[in-house]
Amino acid sequence: MKAPRDEIGNALIALKNKGYPLVVIDSDLASSTRTDQFQAQFPDHFFEMGIAEGSAMSFAVGQALEGHIPFYVNFAMFVTGTAWTQLRQACYAGANIKLVGSHPGMDDGPDGASHHALEDLALTRVLPGLTVLSPADAEEVVEAFEQAIAIKGPVYIRLAREPMPIRDKTNVPRVTDIAAVQDSGNDFAILYEGTCLEQATAGYQALLDEGKKGKLIHVASLKPFNEARFCQLVEKVGVLATIENHTINGGLGGLIAEMLVKHGLHPRVVRLGTQDTFTESGNSRELKRKYGISAEQLQQQISPLIA
Repeated sequence: MKAPRDEIGNALIALKNKGYPLVVIDSDLASSTRTDQFQAQFPDHFFEMGIAEGSAMSFAVGQALEGHIPFYVNFAMFVTGTAWTQLRQACYAGANIKLVGSHPGMDDGPDGASHHALEDLALTRVLPGLTVLSPADAEEVVEAFEQAIAIKGPVYIRLAREPMPIRDKTNVPRVTDIAAVQDSGNDFAILYEGTCLEQATAGYQALLDEGKKGKLIHVASLKPFNEARFCQLVEKVGVLATIENHTINGGLGGLIAEMLVKHGLHPRVVRLGTQDTFTESGNSRELKRKYGISAEQLQQQISPLIA
C-alpha cells in the first residue's frame, strides 16, 4: 500500500531531470502535497504563492506564456474550486498549465466539508479543452505526469491522499484512458475513477466470490473519454455500477449516465458516491463507508440486480 500523493515530488523531480522547462507553484501546502521535495532540489524553480489560489492560477498562466510548463499543486478543493474563475480563463486561453489536485473527495477527512473536494470532477469536466486524468496507484503517478506534460494545453490530475494497493503491472498495464482491468463476464461492470481503486477492487472480488462474472474498469481519463472503447466493453453488460470519491452529480456517475443515454445502452445502473449532500468531519475511510463508497455497498447494490 502506498499513497499516490506521496509520489508527487518524485514525479516532478523526474520530469525536471529530463530537461523539461518545469516550474512548480504552491499555496502553502508543500509538505502535504510533497512538492517540498522538488523545492529542496530546485529552489529557483519553485514558487510559494501563499493562500491566494486565484493569484497562483493567474501566475501559472503567466509562467506558461513565458515558455515554462507550470505545475500548480494544491488540495483538489482549492485548485479547482477556489480558483475556478481563473481556471476557466486559463482554459479559454488554452494555457499550457498542469494542475494537480491531492486530497480529493473525502480524503482530507478531519477538515470537513470545506476541504472535501466532492465537486472537482464536475467543475473540471465542464471546461472546454481541459484534460482530466485519474491515475490509480502510486506507481502510475510518474506516467500520468509524463502523459500530462506531453499534452499542449491545460490538464487536471486527481491523486488520492489515502494509501492504495499497488496493482500487478504484469497483469494490469497502465492505461491512458479506459480499460477492462479484469474481465470474467457480463453479469456486471464496475467503473471507477482512480481514487476508488481499493473499494472497486474489493467489491469486484466479493462479487466474484459469489459466483458472479463481470468487468472491473478503470476510467483513467474522464476527459477526453474513450466512448468507442466504453461501448465495446459494456454493450452486453446486465448491471453497471460506478463508484467515485465524489458526488454522483456531474462526476464519473454523471458521465457514464450521459454516455449510456447517448449510445442507447440500457443496463441496470447503480451510482455510488455522495448523494447530493455535504459531508462531515471524520476519518476519511469511515466517512467513505458512511456515504456509501465501499466494497460492501457495491456488493449489496449489484448482487440483487443480477438475474
